[in-house]
Amino acid sequence: MLTDQAIKISAVSYANTYPFLYGLMQKMNSDAISISLDVPSECAQKLSEQEVAVGLIPVAKLADIPNAQIISDYCIGAVGAVKTVLLMSQVPIDEIETVFLDSESRTSVNLVKVLAKHYWKTQWKWEQAPKTFPVADRHQSIVLIGDKTYQHRKDYPYIYDLAEVWFEFTGKPFVFAAWVANRELSESFVRDFNQALSFGLHNIDAALDVYAQHAQKEELKDYLTNYISYDLDQDKKEGMDLFLNYLKTI
Repeated sequence: MLTDQAIKISAVSYANTYPFLYGLMQKMNSDAISISLDVPSECAQKLSEQEVAVGLIPVAKLADIPNAQIISDYCIGAVGAVKTVLLMSQVPIDEIETVFLDSESRTSVNLVKVLAKHYWKTQWKWEQAPKTFPVADRHQSIVLIGDKTYQHRKDYPYIYDLAEVWFEFTGKPFVFAAWVANRELSESFVRDFNQALSFGLHNIDAALDVYAQHAQKEELKDYLTNYISYDLDQDKKEGMDLFLNYLKTI
């Protein structure tokens, strides 16, 4: 049974979080934590409003979290292509006029704006993407993230992987989300938390057995092992700092 002292955690509901979820559920005391599954923007909102103590939040929201502290050695990152953060278009880059933006992740929205200004050196019209949408007309494009990117690949002949473009632009990895706390947590909790995440990352097959449908396992294992890069190392920290500095220019 949860106690009043249980740490509330908001985790992203996408497949790239399966190893983290598995580790937390296997290795953390179930009386000590409570996990909710949310889209990235909801993780950030809950952390900002102190509904939770820890969240896997988009890095673009770090400045909006009071007392934000990155507490983990792990993140959702990519060194090159990530496969699930995409600019999908009916036309090539130089013919794009309007880009619809997925509301679920502020980081991805800001990443495409940074790349538009500093890499592609263009000015597009930005619109909020509807919850459901038809195939856009030939001068409209959309940024989609997460598992739903698989559903719409066939609708767009031009697909630009934003993490891959960022790497071409900067030579640095990209960090989409980090584990952040909004208050000081005990050293023992942070240690146990990181050990649980590490356990999950070392047991991806077992995590997929629990969370993935059988037909998805092979594709998801490729995605989690060859596209998502989980270690928050120095190169990723430098890439994250560079991105946060670019944010000030848009």
